[in-house]
Amino acid sequence: MATAVIFVILARRVHIGDVIPHDDPEALAFIGAALVFTLIGVVGSAFRWQRVLATLDVHSGLFGLSRLYLASLFVGNFLPSTVGGDVVRVSRLAAETGRSPEAFASVVLERLTGWIVLPALTFTGLALNPPFRRYGSATALAAGTAVLTLVALGTVLFIAGHPEVGRRLEDKEGWRRFIGAVHTGVDRFRRRPAQSLGVLAAGVGYQLSVMVSVFLLVKALDLPVGFTGVLAFFPAVAILQALPLTIGGLGVREGALYLFLRPMGVAAEQAVALGVLFYGLNLVISLLGAPAFAAGARTPVELDAPVGT
Repeated sequence: MATAVIFVILARRVHIGDVIPHDDPEALAFIGAALVFTLIGVVGSAFRWQRVLATLDVHSGLFGLSRLYLASLFVGNFLPSTVGGDVVRVSRLAAETGRSPEAFASVVLERLTGWIVLPALTFTGLALNPPFRRYGSATALAAGTAVLTLVALGTVLFIAGHPEVGRRLEDKEGWRRFIGAVHTGVDRFRRRPAQSLGVLAAGVGYQLSVMVSVFLLVKALDLPVGFTGVLAFFPAVAILQALPLTIGGLGVREGALYLFLRPMGVAAEQAVALGVLFYGLNLVISLLGAPAFAAGARTPVELDAPVGT
């Protein structure tokens, strides 16, 4: 219901068909390139997940993890936030590896890396283009979202990594062993800085592929937004659209894009078109995960060989 209400309010003010290009070869080429980078981003995210799993001493192949990620993306596009897709990843990986706590911890920790990278990209964009700092409410919301995300991350890491938590959860059964696995993961990241940097580097690569995809859509729509504008403001859009408010972030994403891009001269219908195109590309890519979702977890339990071995 919230999805329909928010989206209808925006859609009543615009004519999306007049904004999205239909017969412009150059614009269609940009959209095609954006689709490629969206797929690259999925593989990049699976690679980031693989690096997290390696820290937890779980070794799984990139192809298998990409398959699970596509299945989760397929589910996530039809449910509020990304939680539904993450449940698919946890349950399928647990069934395939027989290590449920580690599967749960890997997805949690992989998501937490985004809480570092996205704010960092926002601050990078604002630093590279100082005029953005004078965009009033748009700048305040982007920076505020980044700061609050980092505060939330610090709080989660402090609680999860505290020694008392580890002692209390040691050798526990039931749901507490899942929280214990997160604690173990945080502790290992702290003790293995090289692996932690590898995970963060993979996270940066994934998020940059998403930013490039968005920028290509900006070019397709001929919007007055440069790449630094995407860096500064789209990470906040990504954070806000993940809140469990609407299906696939519809409405929230488009409203946030309008708020952030309006100071650059982007009209409401253009912001909505950008949001719809971005969602559409992710929806198209997610359809590749429909067969994997329908097939279920692979059996029997068998680990793929880690990349590089």
